[in-house]
Amino acid sequence: MTPTLFTPDRPALVGRLRAAGCVFAEDEAELLIAAAGSAEALDDLVDRRVAGLPLEHLLGWAEFCGLRVAVDPGVFVPRGRTALLVAAAAAVAGPSPAVLDLCCGSGAAALVLHGRLAPRWLAAADLDPAAVACARRNLEPLGVPVYEGDLFAPLPSQWRGRLDLVVANAPYVPSGAVAMLPPEARLYEAPVALDGGVDGLSVLRRVAAGAAEWLAPGGHLAVEVSAGQIAALCAVLADAGLTPTVVRDDELEATAVTARRPG
Repeated sequence: MTPTLFTPDRPALVGRLRAAGCVFAEDEAELLIAAAGSAEALDDLVDRRVAGLPLEHLLGWAEFCGLRVAVDPGVFVPRGRTALLVAAAAAVAGPSPAVLDLCCGSGAAALVLHGRLAPRWLAAADLDPAAVACARRNLEPLGVPVYEGDLFAPLPSQWRGRLDLVVANAPYVPSGAVAMLPPEARLYEAPVALDGGVDGLSVLRRVAAGAAEWLAPGGHLAVEVSAGQIAALCAVLADAGLTPTVVRDDELEATAVTARRPG
């Protein structure tokens, strides 16, 4: 049977999205139209978007560094600013590195680094079962294993002290600021992916301590943080025996920090 064609009212759709606070209403309208197979399906998608559901969760994917990354409901949506973290990590990786994407969420960083670095070993890990399931959909077709557990705990023990690069987009929002996040994040993404503790650095302290053990001499940790946390994070990294370097992109409003284990 030939599918019934439908002609959406684009101006009305854009108006609804804009009234709901969607900044890029025209772009979102086209994406929702493309995702809908019928007028009824489009109405349902728009109703849910206007109610506040993240666009990426409705579409089932997010664009990140030029790639389409599958994103399941409840899973952290990769942000455009995290492109700086990936670029900073790739810049210090060296040839044929052993790479870990820690706090991987959907596995977006590992997906990009797989193509950029030709790593000899690449894996991802996350504590959240929903994120692990999503990351496995993105990464297992590439032969990249995804481990479920707390930070470095689920990794094969033979990689302790042998990793060349650990990329960690760990949560860094202070607990008291989580309530001020946009509703799309606050209501629809896992709290474990957002809440970084009292000062936002609780998880990153543990990441730094673990990286000091799991990195090979000369290996690097790469993390994302807010501009106001740079000094405190650099002190944490130095206390862990790592040598930090700050990378900033004002256009992306992004800050990444790489930290080398002395060799």
